[in-house]
Amino acid sequence: MRIPEHDHAPQSVLQVGHRAVHIFGGGGAHRDEKTIASFGEEWGKFNLFDAAEIERTGNEYFDVVPQDLLGPEVVAMDLGCGSGRWTRYLSSRVGHIEAVDPSEAVLHAARTHADLEQVRWNQAGVDNIPFSEGTFDLIVCLGVLHHVPDTAGAIGKLATKLKPGGHMLLYLYYALDGRGPLFKALFHLSNVFRRIIASMPAGLKRMVCDVIAFTVYLPARTLIRMALALDPKGSWWHKLPLSYYHNKSLTILRNDALDRFGTPLEQRFTQVQMREMMEKAGMVDIRFSPNAPYWHALGRRG
Repeated sequence: MRIPEHDHAPQSVLQVGHRAVHIFGGGGAHRDEKTIASFGEEWGKFNLFDAAEIERTGNEYFDVVPQDLLGPEVVAMDLGCGSGRWTRYLSSRVGHIEAVDPSEAVLHAARTHADLEQVRWNQAGVDNIPFSEGTFDLIVCLGVLHHVPDTAGAIGKLATKLKPGGHMLLYLYYALDGRGPLFKALFHLSNVFRRIIASMPAGLKRMVCDVIAFTVYLPARTLIRMALALDPKGSWWHKLPLSYYHNKSLTILRNDALDRFGTPLEQRFTQVQMREMMEKAGMVDIRFSPNAPYWHALGRRG
């Protein structure tokens, strides 16, 4: 397996413990500086996750990835690596990973996951990914590109980094496809609060999001667990708000509350819109998972 070379030199190389982080500058149409700074703050606070939970949650995202797409010869990129959770998940399944994130989160990730020798850490965004076109067998981008101004354009740029026949696993926030009017009304109400909370100073924002985690997410998790105990074979509970969190830890509840309410820029897409964007980027054989989180899909570069 050949480890890819950077296609342009980094502005600097920062030593974080015994790991190097390659720093690439640059702006671009696919950057929102406030959102990038927000995620740097978020992952500075939440960068430690239980190994078993990383495995369990990773399995939920990778349910559409066949095992034959993984292996020791696979060269992968985790774009928007954040805390490095999915980088760690991938590390036992592929040969080499380029972990890429535009925020300072990558510094925390490099320190937290310093034991992953097959990973190289890069501070860069989708506009200045430091690798040539046709480099990767697999690109993973989970919960990232709905936070950029031009999601379709970003998917297009990302797809060019795949080898012909390479695959992309993509997760974008869904536009509540198939949800009822009450569910949508609750979401739109929460979105009003998100805009207010996201504009708060970092410390106050974290405090408010923690309050939401403990007073909304945690009670919802408790109620859903009670419903499961009473009707373990029922599927109706999947339709409840926040049902995805029925088996998630308090760390993830707090992290996702901050992610949901503390992020300045958020877009949402229907499954049809997401498919159209992937097809426009040259992806074929697109397969959507029927399971939460919605929507995540695997596509192949034609």
